[in-house]
Amino acid sequence: MKLERKHRYLLSLLSGLLMVISFPFTGSLTPLVFIAWVPLLLVEDNIHRNGYRARKLFIHSYLTFFIYNIGTTWWVYYASAEGAIMAFVLNTLIMTVVFQVFHFTKRSLGRKEGYIALIIYWISFEYFHYNWESSWPWLTLGNTFSIRPSWIQWYDHTGALGGSMWILIINLMVFRIISNIYVLKESRRIQTPLFYVLGFFLFAPLIFSLIKYFTVEEKGSNYNVVAVQPNIDPYNEKFASDVFSQLDKLVDLAATKVTDETDLIVAPETAISSSFDESETDRPYSYGNMLKSYFLSQSGRLHRKPICIGASTHEFFDQKHSYASFYLEHQGRYVENYNTSVLIDSSEFAFIHKSKLVPGVEKIPFASSLPFLEDLSIDLGGTTGTLGIEKEPRVFDLKGVRFAPVICYESAFGEFVSQQCRKGAEFICIITNDGWWKNTPGYKQHASFASLRAIENRRSVVRAANTGTSCFVNQRGDLLSATEWWVPDVISGTIKRNQEQTFYTQFGDVFGRSFSFVSVLLVLYSFVKRFKRYFSKE
Repeated sequence: MKLERKHRYLLSLLSGLLMVISFPFTGSLTPLVFIAWVPLLLVEDNIHRNGYRARKLFIHSYLTFFIYNIGTTWWVYYASAEGAIMAFVLNTLIMTVVFQVFHFTKRSLGRKEGYIALIIYWISFEYFHYNWESSWPWLTLGNTFSIRPSWIQWYDHTGALGGSMWILIINLMVFRIISNIYVLKESRRIQTPLFYVLGFFLFAPLIFSLIKYFTVEEKGSNYNVVAVQPNIDPYNEKFASDVFSQLDKLVDLAATKVTDETDLIVAPETAISSSFDESETDRPYSYGNMLKSYFLSQSGRLHRKPICIGASTHEFFDQKHSYASFYLEHQGRYVENYNTSVLIDSSEFAFIHKSKLVPGVEKIPFASSLPFLEDLSIDLGGTTGTLGIEKEPRVFDLKGVRFAPVICYESAFGEFVSQQCRKGAEFICIITNDGWWKNTPGYKQHASFASLRAIENRRSVVRAANTGTSCFVNQRGDLLSATEWWVPDVISGTIKRNQEQTFYTQFGDVFGRSFSFVSVLLVLYSFVKRFKRYFSKE
């Protein structure tokens, strides 16, 4: 079968649209993800069978992935039009290159080997996208199931990459059946074994998950938490008005729910929006000391309960501390800025800095090698440019109770959160400011990712957003007590402190690491085979 050019473009367009409408809150028609890749695979197969040049596939696959990127994450535009366009173009390009490498391997090694390589390459790409300078794991295929926790209880073994593999396997099997019938003109009857195998791979993980979902019991002792959503406008108020008036609003809300039984209060990212020196909380008349005094003065209203709160902070150094340090001529020393989780217990402040930074806003990719790129940072209020990070994931220890502070974008990184749980975190606190994206799918998608982290580690989650969705998430991934958009609110609830570690908590993204190694060998072997074939023709 030879597809005309217009048919190839229509199929490429269809694949992109199916990817979009199957993704959470841009359609949420989740089952369609199992056929979303099929039209693009038919285009690739047609180009391969007819011996067309690879650049034809590049154009078609770029169209598919561009639609996927812009259709699911168009809301990034609200932060920066230029940054959003750049992200769409570059992320699409990376996805297209990965698909192009699969096409190259298929031509070099054969059809079966090529389709196996597609799974390996794509999982490797998603793992790589968690761990490089321009990380953007938002569109990991396995995230599609974040709104269907009952389907993916086995993420406690595989993480989200296991979901990506499930999607690709089903798409390839559906493509194989369609190709056999409509391209190779085989009868439907002889496809019966393939239908059985397809049914097994589709329904076995689903049935296993549903059984586990309805039988799993939450583990651990009870812990009472209050989460505050102050709803302060990030564009016009948060970084322009008095910090203490904002804190008054936060405390007033918290005071309506805090009781003697409360164990912890959780407040959003950068709730303390004006940066303070972490070493100054004990220095009289300093801003840091004023903050300390403020919380001491309010402790009675809050029943003297500890608070986990987001803040902008900085530290000074006599010598360059990291690539994020920059020199202050008028002070003759270096300063490093942070997006920070602060644990305030009585009069003691403990700090953990955000480590997974948003490219273009909190981190300028490759700026350590090309410092002039710092001028390209996007200003979203507060501190901009490359921020400092922790050397490794850390957890708070509150009188023997350990929990993971996860700031905003960090909640999209499964293995990062699993490392915190491996270090003893008994539950997860996500603090975020989702108001940048306005009332769009962005904040809803972000909230749904908390379900993935809960399932992967069997940890309860407390989520406090400046606005968006503040909620609790149980150990099987259900969102509970969710707040509404753009409404000041406060919620209280009882979560579980779990110390047991899942397979994923212990070992992280095994598929990602293993496939990354294999993918390098596959690419090298493909080149060797291609060159051998080329020289044999000479």
